[in-house]
Amino acid sequence: MDTANSFASLLSELRVFVPLCIALVFVVGTLTVLHYVLLGKQSHLTSEQKLPRQVTLLILTIVGAVVIAMALPVSESTRNQVIALIGVLVSGVIAFSSTTMVGNVMAGIVLRVNRPFKVGDFIKVEGYSGRVTEMGLLDIEVQTESRELIAFANTLMVNSPVTVTRASGAIVSVEISLGYDIHHSVIEQHLLKAADSAELKEPFVQVIALGDFSVSYRVSGLLLEVKSLLSARSRLHKCVLDALHNADIEIVSPGFINQRPQPDGLKMIAKTPAISNSKDHIKHSESSLGTQAPEDVIFDKAEDAANREALKSQLIQSIADIDEALSDAQRTDKESLKTRKAKMEARLSSIVTQRDTSDE
Repeated sequence: MDTANSFASLLSELRVFVPLCIALVFVVGTLTVLHYVLLGKQSHLTSEQKLPRQVTLLILTIVGAVVIAMALPVSESTRNQVIALIGVLVSGVIAFSSTTMVGNVMAGIVLRVNRPFKVGDFIKVEGYSGRVTEMGLLDIEVQTESRELIAFANTLMVNSPVTVTRASGAIVSVEISLGYDIHHSVIEQHLLKAADSAELKEPFVQVIALGDFSVSYRVSGLLLEVKSLLSARSRLHKCVLDALHNADIEIVSPGFINQRPQPDGLKMIAKTPAISNSKDHIKHSESSLGTQAPEDVIFDKAEDAANREALKSQLIQSIADIDEALSDAQRTDKESLKTRKAKMEARLSSIVTQRDTSDE
């Protein structure tokens, strides 16, 4: 009799932990399945694509902790204190995030939501300019015009002004100061010709300053292929030199002083070589220095990253199209579609692996 009563009493005490056990099994099982579906099964995903899934799992983990706290076999006041403690811990992490790793993670989420720039774009921040090579979870990597790689914290990118060169085109300009002895309409004519020789669209000339001894001009034009931004600037400088020198215009202000004795009437203009001084001359001079453009050497990693991102986007879209086709029950070529999908997923995984290896 005593044994039966003791067993019944033990069952009565254990019955209190049944809701807690059910909650634990439900929360742990759900999180395990979701982790496998969202992350474990998707090995081809990049860190940028995994980020929203990881954030979702983090939020669900916090919710699961609250569910388990509500199932604790304690008094209601104690249960409320446990839930409040969880809230305090989460709030403390968020409050501390402004100067910690969590702050960079949150800033990274903001950058991915707002999308102010993408991999391969020209940007300028904190006095540094270059192309974006990687948008990581904690920082943004930029390859500068001197081929250096600089990592900027995501919080810095969010809190600082960032200048982004538009993919649809960029304005390339050159400033130059000339004397008052030449009418501005003549200068404008030759500068427009220089911009046209540099293959810039919709060129225009501005008078930006009237100095004590010279007039400052700015010639600008629209460059549609922004990848060749550095080459376009150099080409415009060369074209301005050729256009003004061929028009017998010295690029010196009246304040120019040459201490070397020179014959009367000598002008400081470089002699034009035998080759034509038009667009063909500029192209010949550039090709004679080598077939590789400066951007190919300076922004090699940024260019590779941009090409990989474009290829990944195409593969992801193709996989999505195949998934949509596979959902059609009337399709008879499902096996071939599955084979194509497997090949694309393998190729996508190799691209991600190649990027991780190059980063190391």
